[in-house]
Amino acid sequence: MSDLYPFLLIPIFDERPWGVRDLRPIYTRIVKEPIGESWLTWVDSCIANGPLAARKLGDLARQYKRELVGTAAIFPDRFPLLVKFLFTAEKLSVQVHPDDAAAQHVGQPCGKTECWYVLEAKPGAQVALGLKSGVTLPEFEASIRENRAEDLLNWVDVHPGEMLYVAAGTVHTIGGGVVLVETQQSSDITYRLYDYGRPRELQIQHGIAAMKLDSRAGKVVRQGSDDPGVLVRSSYFQVEKRKLSGPIEAAVSPASPHILVAIEGAGIVESAGVEPVTFAKGEAVVVPACVPQYSLRPQWELEVMRMSLPTGHVAEPQTTLG
Repeated sequence: MSDLYPFLLIPIFDERPWGVRDLRPIYTRIVKEPIGESWLTWVDSCIANGPLAARKLGDLARQYKRELVGTAAIFPDRFPLLVKFLFTAEKLSVQVHPDDAAAQHVGQPCGKTECWYVLEAKPGAQVALGLKSGVTLPEFEASIRENRAEDLLNWVDVHPGEMLYVAAGTVHTIGGGVVLVETQQSSDITYRLYDYGRPRELQIQHGIAAMKLDSRAGKVVRQGSDDPGVLVRSSYFQVEKRKLSGPIEAAVSPASPHILVAIEGAGIVESAGVEPVTFAKGEAVVVPACVPQYSLRPQWELEVMRMSLPTGHVAEPQTTLG
């Protein structure tokens, strides 16, 4: 029998020049330096409960392998998904993430396909996905050096409740005034192409080489036959959202762990033989792949997102840039 059990992770707050000082949309804190991201399931994320408290997620993945990460994970000793909250006061740099092949070419384990669920968006908030129709890579590279690259991006209005799919190779950025839940491959490889004159290093050559003009990035289009609770499915992740007013029972496949993220309210995760785990808005609980089942009970009310790995062949989601 495994030593693993559902565990609460301590968020890692990452300072970014485009971030916010008031995190109260999610957390009850105001900070001196701008925070852009809260990383929930990174290799350095620490366990907060039970016998494994103070251990790091990456260490547990290397020790317990498939018991934690599941049989669907590409790497047996690497936790497969990174989940974050993003808080933007200003535009992020214009950037691109390579796909698996391009990342492995430079010695990284995997690329970075991601998705964004829009929790909050001020009126007029936008993201940019890809280039405007007809713009070529040489034209875009020239616009970077001429300090006008943002004019060639395809800007899209965003609203709360929308899910956006960002395939690796898509040039992109996020405007100010949004709070996102990001689910991605567990990689931090980013090529910064343009930063509005801010004095940060650019990786133009690598970034242009990683760009794809025909990626499937965009707002995820819902089909009539889709499970209403499933926000997006791709070959890298499945993301669901549920609003609970009573307890539910959930089974865990050996193929994948479950990541539970509270986006409103609080809840309790219960599994046989271990102490219950309480988590609240802004926190994540990981249920290892070897835990066969658990119950999730709201404390009054809970809105929760669940991230996992799909099994079998899954096509890229249908999207639109409209």
